[in-house]
Amino acid sequence: MTSKDSHQAYRVLARKYRPRHFDELIGQDALVRTLRNAIESGRIAHAFMLTGVRGVGKTTTARIIAKALNYTGPDGTAGPSTGPTDDCEICRAIAEDRHPDVLEMDAASRTGVDDIREILDGVRYAPVSARYKIYIIDEVHMLSKNAFNALLKTLEEPPPHVKFIFATTEIRKVPVTVLSRCQRFDLKRVDVATLADHYKNICSLEQVQADDDALTMIARAADGSVRDGLSLLDQAIALATERVSVQQVRDMLGLSDRTRVLDMLEAGLKGECAAALAIMDDMARSGADALVVVQDLLELTHLLTRYRAVPSLLDKDNAVAPDMKIRLQGLSASLSMPSLGRAWQLLLKGISEIQSAPQSRAALEMLLIRLAYTADLPDPGDLMRKIRSGETINTTGTVQRASEGRLAEPVALRAIAGGGAVAVALSSPVVEEEREPLQMGAIVSLQTLEQALRQRGYIRLAADVYHYVRMGRIEEGRLEIAYDQAMVPTMLSDLSKALKDMTGQGWLITETKAAAVPTLHEQQQLADQALLAEAQAHPVVASVVKLFPGAAVKIRTEQ
Repeated sequence: MTSKDSHQAYRVLARKYRPRHFDELIGQDALVRTLRNAIESGRIAHAFMLTGVRGVGKTTTARIIAKALNYTGPDGTAGPSTGPTDDCEICRAIAEDRHPDVLEMDAASRTGVDDIREILDGVRYAPVSARYKIYIIDEVHMLSKNAFNALLKTLEEPPPHVKFIFATTEIRKVPVTVLSRCQRFDLKRVDVATLADHYKNICSLEQVQADDDALTMIARAADGSVRDGLSLLDQAIALATERVSVQQVRDMLGLSDRTRVLDMLEAGLKGECAAALAIMDDMARSGADALVVVQDLLELTHLLTRYRAVPSLLDKDNAVAPDMKIRLQGLSASLSMPSLGRAWQLLLKGISEIQSAPQSRAALEMLLIRLAYTADLPDPGDLMRKIRSGETINTTGTVQRASEGRLAEPVALRAIAGGGAVAVALSSPVVEEEREPLQMGAIVSLQTLEQALRQRGYIRLAADVYHYVRMGRIEEGRLEIAYDQAMVPTMLSDLSKALKDMTGQGWLITETKAAAVPTLHEQQQLADQALLAEAQAHPVVASVVKLFPGAAVKIRTEQ
């Protein structure tokens, strides 16, 4: 055979090692168990709906079902089987896509109602040589609305010799009326460990040497898709000279060293900005892609968070190398959950920044700097507890006791970028130290009430009293007032609590309609008007206004 003939005869691994029967299907144990029990017990549905991401085996499973239902054995007398079907001529014809009773249709290219009519016209005829006439429709969600409607009646009550098998990656686009007439099977993403073992077996069959870590990297990059991983393995074998190595796979995928990525993440989470940037520079010189680096950082942050929340998951994770497990275990135990959550939010936002930034490396550097400088931010939950217990936060971020157990200023938490929080002082002052209770006889008028409230830190109440309250009668422990409707509805109860807090005794506050005294604000306005009239009447002011046409006299009050 010539070299040219050898190249033409080569079949890619994804086709060469396509599963031929249920025993060879990997990662779909629930589906295999259900279909086996149904076929062996004779409880075979008339329509199946297979859904899942690309490359998990939807079309392959459809062909396996078609062969299992039409299996006749080497002598043509056997019934449906869930085992190997290589000794059946009908099954070999189905596998080679040449059997007239098993029809495959690509709904992506044949979406119209006329294409469905061709199927419906052939449904009434019995199969030529197989037990069942089987229609496999791939990407069924691409069918038009009229095509789905034309299929409904036949799909609900098909002839006993007809089976439908649908495959789709977009199950939500399939009408509910169609789903309700099918048995639905969700094909899962295949986990990394299962994929790595599968690729290792294929390398053994192909007589190719490969590092286990390299196969794990390929399995991780496949993202649960068997076909995607086989395509990458094909490429890696073509790239390799003697064996498929970790470095070759890393170069092929543009990946970065996970150990170095973990070093960089650890440095960032510990606030070591210089170390994190030095590792990033070294990885950049090796050709690591900034976006891939951030994705690796996100993946490691996710693992650390999982192990921090549930440490027992570390022992069950077979996709992580043993030496990496030891590092992840120690690092997850030393980090708090808020810091990990903050790191996740920063990195997640960093992906979009890197994708839109004119220089991806600069965006990655800024991301690492933010990660390092937010590492020493206090935990918001601990900060609130310390504030409530009577501790204040100084400018360095450390905690110190306030004098005499009281806060010098009211403090609140303000969120910052990246999910953190800082303590800030509120504008309303609070008493700095314990004061003697106010004598009840000290409040004798509206002015003294407003002044007492303002001095004791009740700024909002003092403002309400100033603008809306009209004094009626005041006695020791009792106050009658009238107030405008614009006042806060809870003002009476708030004022009662404030007076009790200031005087140490309870106050009865009632509303009266007889108070005709103006509010303090109205009194100030009247005083301002009188002062303005007096100023305008002054001879000097009158002469100035006369010399400067358009000039006006205004009252300036200082609060």
